[in-house]
Amino acid sequence: MTVAGIIPARFKSTRFPGKPLADIGGRPMIQYVYERARRAARLDRLLVATDDSRIVEAVRRFGGEVLYTSPDHASGTDRLAEAGRLLGLLDDDIVVNIQGDEPLVEPVMIHRLIEALESSPEYPMATLAFRSASRADYLNPNIVKVVVDCRGRALYFSRSPIPAYRDAGEKFEFFRHLGFYAYRHAFLQTFTGLPAGILEEAEKLEQLRAMEHGYGILVAPSPVETQGVDTPEDLAKLMTLLPEERPLKE
Repeated sequence: MTVAGIIPARFKSTRFPGKPLADIGGRPMIQYVYERARRAARLDRLLVATDDSRIVEAVRRFGGEVLYTSPDHASGTDRLAEAGRLLGLLDDDIVVNIQGDEPLVEPVMIHRLIEALESSPEYPMATLAFRSASRADYLNPNIVKVVVDCRGRALYFSRSPIPAYRDAGEKFEFFRHLGFYAYRHAFLQTFTGLPAGILEEAEKLEQLRAMEHGYGILVAPSPVETQGVDTPEDLAKLMTLLPEERPLKE
């Protein structure tokens, strides 16, 4: 079984054009993510999938592996699926979607995803969540929440505050969803061929498509939280969180 880590990257971000090439300590963001992900020993292969020659050139300059993919993909998951086909991955191989705008990714996060699928063959995909007590994040619609059952299976993902605490005095915590996924390759191809459902359209959350079509998502707890970059302001905030890299958790 091959475990492939794929970083989908596009240049034409609406809120932050050229985001993969944004400078972080003298390195483009895509290099920063790649070098941190490369420390995940469980990955047999790591590469960037993109449709932009500027990103291809940047990756080649720092010695990373890169694949050209179609410019017509609606999402990073579609780009991931094409990359899996180009690589000739087998049905049972595992594909880890490593977000190119998550410079704080740590090896332990990637390992948790791989281990989740290895230990639970009944699940076609897995994702990460961080247990949080931040009320600001809980109320923020840009922070996705997830509720799980006692086996770790996702019950629902939402931009709304879930679970809803009726009594103010209750102990407060929730699972903040982290946008990293691992798929069995055969399911990744199936998933990208499914039509979007009502819940996905309402919440604008792609993972709800799998649930609406009856597929289970295993939620693995992450011991670390990340800070994604959607805007230049996010990048400025992130720079304050990077003392020359906190020790990575393997």
